[in-house]
Amino acid sequence: MGLLFVESLPGPKVFKCKFCKVDSASHDAIISKDFHGRFGRAYLFKSVVNISLGPNEDRHLLTGLHTVNDIYCSCCQQILGWRYKIMYAAGEGI
Repeated sequence: MGLLFVESLPGPKVFKCKFCKVDSASHDAIISKDFHGRFGRAYLFKSVVNISLGPNEDRHLLTGLHTVNDIYCSCCQQILGWRYKIMYAAGEGI
């Protein structure tokens, strides 16, 4: 396996993997703090770095059935959370 490229984020407020401390997201990338996961509070980010995605999976969440991907730290492979798979519909006005 080759070298792992790890992106560093600038600024004093950076979210990091709690296991290996690699940068994951900037505080400025938070869209919403009004989410709750299985283990408590969850944030919605507009962008993250140093992650890899699991396969598409349908899950029943509080707001209904959603297609999601688990998000893993690209350094230590620990699960960091999940992302909603956004599906775009083709149609008038799109």
